[in-house]
Amino acid sequence: MTEQLSSASLLSDLRNLISQVHATVARSVNSAQVMLYWEVGRRIGQDILGSERAAYGEQIVSTVSKQLTAEFGRGFSKQNLARMIRFAEVFPNSEIVSTLSRQLGWSHFIEIIPLDTELKRGFYAEMCRVEQWSVRRLRDKIGGMLFERTALAKKPELVAAQELELLRQEDQLTPDLVFRDPYLLDFLGLADTYSERDLESAILRDLESFLIEFGSGFSFVARQKRITVDNDDYYLDLLFYHRRLRRLVAIELKLGKFQAQDKGQMELYLRWLEKYEQQPNEEAPIGLILCADKSEEHVELLQLENSGIRVATYLTELPPRELLQERLHQAKTRAQAKLEHQQDDSYN
Repeated sequence: MTEQLSSASLLSDLRNLISQVHATVARSVNSAQVMLYWEVGRRIGQDILGSERAAYGEQIVSTVSKQLTAEFGRGFSKQNLARMIRFAEVFPNSEIVSTLSRQLGWSHFIEIIPLDTELKRGFYAEMCRVEQWSVRRLRDKIGGMLFERTALAKKPELVAAQELELLRQEDQLTPDLVFRDPYLLDFLGLADTYSERDLESAILRDLESFLIEFGSGFSFVARQKRITVDNDDYYLDLLFYHRRLRRLVAIELKLGKFQAQDKGQMELYLRWLEKYEQQPNEEAPIGLILCADKSEEHVELLQLENSGIRVATYLTELPPRELLQERLHQAKTRAQAKLEHQQDDSYN
């Protein structure tokens, strides 16, 4: 019996060892492939840029593709070579590519390369690296317009780029990268009429999908967290902890529009959590009020960001992509107009 246990333990250790080495080898191969494709794209791009004739570029790519495919296989088709050239164009920094290649494979970059702005490409690449998304998860995030739903997308491009650089250099995740607006909760399958308790229960039933939408780093702490102040009991809908932000996240669910009194309620919860739950090495708790309608002017006048409170809408039915794009564009325009107004006030 002892020999059998010893043999089973040995076999388990060997399996773990082999699996770890296989994983390390696979990552090394993926990284080497990405860097090879980047170098190939850079080299062909240099040759093409040396000529002003577009037809010459087409001819070069076609000739090189035929020769490399004959020698090395399908990885060097004209389409893939065109991707490699574009890859080197939109990611010109080899050090950044090298860092990303430790987590992202070529299939990840195929999804990122066609994106239309440098900021958007950088966002998805860095979030994919930090949160270790699969290719399918990355594709879903892009399809769900994650970037456009973050506060980062509503900031001036220079400010947003600086925040992204902080993530790239120091792995420092900010609330503007973590929180979204709106949240897409169509996976809950709620009927036309439902209560706040129904919404809360649906979230907990499908907590995995909820956390995928919210992003990695969130851990569930409590439901209907009791908060007692002066012998009065209050109940916080949901309490989470975000590991990278190192802070508690209090979530209140509202069926209707955001109301001014919602701020006071959340402030009370946050100060209580700060006094009784916050640990010495943690940042101050942050509040998220999820509601059906954001009430933009209320949010602006109450200056909620100064209280550590965010307000976001949630959608239980996924709208057509064009409608969502228009809604996000309007939100970005409002946010930028607000920022410009604040800057004008500071100058006067």
